[in-house]
Amino acid sequence: MLTTRAGTAAAAVAVLLGAGLAGCTGEGLGSGTGSGAGSDGAPKGSALKALDDLAVKGRAPKTGYARDEFGAAWADTDHNGCGTRDDILRRDLTGTSFRADRGGDCVVVSGTLADPYTGRRIDFTRGRSTVDIDHVVALSDAWQKGAKYWSRDKRRQIANDPLNLLAVDGPTNRGKGDGDAATWLPPDKAFRCPYVARQVAVKKKYGLWVTEAEKAAMAKVLDTCPDEPLPDAGKPAASGGGPDSGGGGGDGDGKEGTAPSPDATYANCAAVREAGAAPLRRGDPGYSRSLDRDGDGVACDT
Repeated sequence: MLTTRAGTAAAAVAVLLGAGLAGCTGEGLGSGTGSGAGSDGAPKGSALKALDDLAVKGRAPKTGYARDEFGAAWADTDHNGCGTRDDILRRDLTGTSFRADRGGDCVVVSGTLADPYTGRRIDFTRGRSTVDIDHVVALSDAWQKGAKYWSRDKRRQIANDPLNLLAVDGPTNRGKGDGDAATWLPPDKAFRCPYVARQVAVKKKYGLWVTEAEKAAMAKVLDTCPDEPLPDAGKPAASGGGPDSGGGGGDGDGKEGTAPSPDATYANCAAVREAGAAPLRRGDPGYSRSLDRDGDGVACDT
C-alpha cells in the first residue's frame, strides 16, 4: 500500500514538473525575443518570416529631411504618361472616370474608394475629396532609417513605388503623420496584417532598418496572422551608394496631391483644382500665402 502511494505521488510530481517545463518552453523560451519575431515556425514567404531579415537599429536624427529630397511629387517613374498619384487612384478606386483632355485614361476625376484604413466607402471627386495617397512607410521615417544615405534616384524610387502607396482616407492618414508600426496602426483591425506586411516588404526591398519597438509591434500584429504573405515587391531597389550632400529644412510627410510644374502659378484655388494640383503645401510649386487662407501651410484644401 505504501509503495503504491509513493509511486502515485512520484507520478503526480512528474506530471506537474512536465507541465511546468512545457509551459516555460512555450511562453518564455520559444520566441527568443518574447514577441514571436524570428519564429522558425513562420511559413516561408510570409511577412513574419521576412521580418527576420530586417536590421534593427536606433532611429537616426531627422536633421536634413525635406520632401524634395525624394524628388518631385508624383513623378512619372514608369513612363506611362501619367503621374504616380493618378496611377494609384486608377488602381485603388472603382467606378473611375477620367479627364477627356488627357486621352481619357490618365487623370482620374471621380470614383469610389473602399478605404483600407477605416473600412468606409469614400466618394472621390478631384479637388473636393478627402482621399490621400499615403506612403505606407512614411518618407520621413525612411529618412531616419537609412534613406538619408541613399542617392536621390533611390529616394525617388521609394517615393513613387506602388508597393509603398495606398489611396486612403485623408484625415486618418494625416493622423498617422510619419509614424511607424510602433506608434500607429490602421483603425480597421482587419487591415492591420496586410498593412504591416506591406511595411515589411517595403523595408526589405529598400534595405531600411527598424527600431526594436517597431519590430516588436510588427511581430505582435503578424503573430496573429503567421500565414500573411509578403506582398510581391517587384524588382529590387537600385543601390543607394554613399551619403548624399542634400539637406534643407522641412517636415513634410509625403502626402502631396498632383505635382504642379516647377514654375506653376495660380490666380485662385479654383485654378489650382482645375489643374488637379489641390491641395498645395508650403514649399510646393504654385503655393502662395494668399491661397492659404487659414495659414496652416496647406492651400486649397477645402
